[in-house]
Amino acid sequence: MANFEQPIIIKKVKKGGHGHHGGAWKIAYADFVTAMMAFFLLMWLINMTTAEQKQGLADYFSPPSISLSSSGAGGVMGGQAMDNAGSSMSGSASDITAQEPAAAADAVTGEAELSVGGQARENGSELEASSDSEFNLKSTDSEEFHSAAASIRQAWQSMPELTPFQDNLIVEETEDGLDIQIIDQQGRRMFPEGSKYPLETTRAAIAAMAPYLQQLNAQMTISGHTAAGGRYENPRYGAWELSADRANVVRSTLGEFGVTDDRFKSVAGRASDEPFFPNDPYMAANERVKITVLKTAPPVPASLKP
Repeated sequence: MANFEQPIIIKKVKKGGHGHHGGAWKIAYADFVTAMMAFFLLMWLINMTTAEQKQGLADYFSPPSISLSSSGAGGVMGGQAMDNAGSSMSGSASDITAQEPAAAADAVTGEAELSVGGQARENGSELEASSDSEFNLKSTDSEEFHSAAASIRQAWQSMPELTPFQDNLIVEETEDGLDIQIIDQQGRRMFPEGSKYPLETTRAAIAAMAPYLQQLNAQMTISGHTAAGGRYENPRYGAWELSADRANVVRSTLGEFGVTDDRFKSVAGRASDEPFFPNDPYMAANERVKITVLKTAPPVPASLKP
């Protein structure tokens, strides 16, 4: 029989909410995330900047108390003054050129100045100043000789009568100046056989280069050359006389078209002594006149004194 008298117990569970904790943790978390983002952004910027930019940032946030330059702490001039006087502070001594007694040979006339101008002042050597001047003069001479060689070639190329003789006319730049050669070729001679007088085309080529040689303000040597094995009807007139006469006729032709006498240093005949082709001294190309223009100014007349 069932026990109907047993009491029935009903349990009711009440779900209660947690207490209010506030929103402070949200603010802390947002600050943390912002700081991390700023940190990673800073690392990215540092990685993208150059060493100079980093140095500039470091100087901005921690300016040095002493300037690394001789005057000022930066700016367009980078702390450098236009001269030594610009780096002097107020009340400091001025930059005075030191004067000391020179060597015994110079002590009679006075004192030697220790300072020199230009690049040599920075290096502290007057000898280097003169070396720089000589280098500049050589550089200027090289440009003038290069321009003269180009002008002579252009003048020859512009003359139709010289077109078949372009291989007979050679202009070469050397360390000493220019080598200009008028060479015979097989079937194309520049001088009639056995004659000291040039053909009209040869004379025109000599006349074309005369103005440029005069403008160079340099001295030149002229030498005549012949090929080996030549035959001469006159026993008293051979290769030496012919080569010398041809060189002298070229000198005379240059003078006729404007080259002054002070430009010529020497005129000589070499006969077959210096062949253009040493391995074959009988070749027609060994018959030639060579003009060597030297990087040497003509001598100053005795009547002109500085």
